[in-house]
Amino acid sequence: MQPDSIFTKIIKGEIPSYKIYEDDKTLAFLDIHPVQPGMVLVVPKTQVETFMDLPDEDYIAFWQTVKKVGQRLRQKFPSKKRIAIQVEGLEVPHLHAKLFPFDTADEFRATKPNAELGANYESLAELAKLLEF
Repeated sequence: MQPDSIFTKIIKGEIPSYKIYEDDKTLAFLDIHPVQPGMVLVVPKTQVETFMDLPDEDYIAFWQTVKKVGQRLRQKFPSKKRIAIQVEGLEVPHLHAKLFPFDTADEFRATKPNAELGANYESLAELAKLLEF
């Protein structure tokens, strides 16, 4: 059994987060170091490294939550042309989808967090209120 990932610790409430959506299978919360404003992480509550390792029921729930969050981002960021989705499990060995509003290919391909966007806890709290279900 692998040790709990940072996301599992967030799910368990051991680490605080800016939750915007939660159900019995998934959790969505703001990334505190976003590559673009409004970046949300969606994670399954089952800790796996790849989407192929999820049980079918969790897989379906994961993608349903991704869609809900994407729709919320589109609603709350109407000036943006698209909502990006990147699915990975690289830095954190826990499957997660990154969703964020964007307009340009450069915004989509940004791989390093913009230090000016993250860790402003007051702004993150306001954004969480805007996006929460």
